[in-house]
Amino acid sequence: MHSITLTSHFSLSEFTRSATATKHGLPNQPPQEVIDRLRLLCQHVLEPLRQHLGCPVTVTSGYRQPRVNALVGGVPGSQHQRGEAADIRVPRHLMPQAYMYIRDHLPYDQLIMESTWIHVSYRHGHCRHQEIVITPNEDTSPA
Repeated sequence: MHSITLTSHFSLSEFTRSATATKHGLPNQPPQEVIDRLRLLCQHVLEPLRQHLGCPVTVTSGYRQPRVNALVGGVPGSQHQRGEAADIRVPRHLMPQAYMYIRDHLPYDQLIMESTWIHVSYRHGHCRHQEIVITPNEDTSPA
């Protein structure tokens, strides 16, 4: 089976790779309408980000069929199930730059930054520009 190219730097296999699906013997191949949405996510967000940074953007979680989504603790109705979202990593020192570039220059529906990854989603024709930065909680336990 050949890999489907979504854009010059992204292929479908990057979005369907799942250790959880493999572990549980679950197929994680999306239908065509999901592939089309993944291509839009790549065209409008991930490829421009990759070109701006000049370095690889690694997809750590892309498409999740419903059972895989449940097994990884994804929220019901997750945009990962619709091919509208990806969790990505870039070199650690570029994380703030990547986040700000998406926020300030690219169309996105939801943008979440954790310390080691960024969740970004894209909905064609309806991007809410919702952003969340998750910071580690300070230790509030008594001394």
